[in-house]
Amino acid sequence: MLLADRTAVVTGAASGIGLALTERLLAEGMSVVMADIETDRLDQECRRLTDDGAAVTAVPCDVADAAQVAALRDAAVSAYGAVHLLCNNAGVASGRPNHTTRPEVWDWVVGVNLLGPAYGCSLFAPLMVEQGEGHIVNTASEAGLASTPMLGSYHATKYGVVGLSESLRMELEGTGVGVSCLCPELVDTRIFESTRNAPAELGFKPPAHVPVDQLEQFMGSKAMNPADVAGQVVYAVQADKFWIITHQVTHQRVARRHADVEQFRNPTFRP
Repeated sequence: MLLADRTAVVTGAASGIGLALTERLLAEGMSVVMADIETDRLDQECRRLTDDGAAVTAVPCDVADAAQVAALRDAAVSAYGAVHLLCNNAGVASGRPNHTTRPEVWDWVVGVNLLGPAYGCSLFAPLMVEQGEGHIVNTASEAGLASTPMLGSYHATKYGVVGLSESLRMELEGTGVGVSCLCPELVDTRIFESTRNAPAELGFKPPAHVPVDQLEQFMGSKAMNPADVAGQVVYAVQADKFWIITHQVTHQRVARRHADVEQFRNPTFRP
């Protein structure tokens, strides 16, 4: 797929992987519609980019609300005439045991992580099919391929995004519309501080900043620069590759999980 002189929509675009994707796609010659629920940060980053001459439009959007995703689609088409690339990237995490996760927290995590990409696919894919070209990138996670304790809601949604993406890829075969599934492991973002954007009624305290070196030590992994992830996404879109696996350790964990399934072994946490 060619990117220059075409239009992308990126959700979760105000920070992390979404912001890196925005910057890389602009460098590839695309116009970008940035969507995020964190409106102050969204406006700040959009102004920074437009001041540098970039073709960027900011649209506040809660991806858990189908009407807002539809409005995002309409705003993108109104501004640029078409959408050629959709990056369903917005995501949140809440770490706690499954049996103590409140229903309203489940609603929040499922709404953003799973329904957000689902709404994006159902609302943008028909446009791409009609124009005969396009590509959708759904951000899942290594957590959609192998599980750990304490992240049940996150795992459930990210496994769902993987299944959604695989199914959509099969359905769109031959339409000119490609699908990729991004499954990053540790990336230097603020995903572990995502409760900052949770609905006020959930009553979360402001999250503490978690230094990346602390995360690296805890996870036994090296945090990837979001810009490097964005580069892998661009390659996958241009080459029409489905899987985007950022870390070699993910292959090892997936192979171990598949071996457990084949041997009917009970799930066991192994870092």
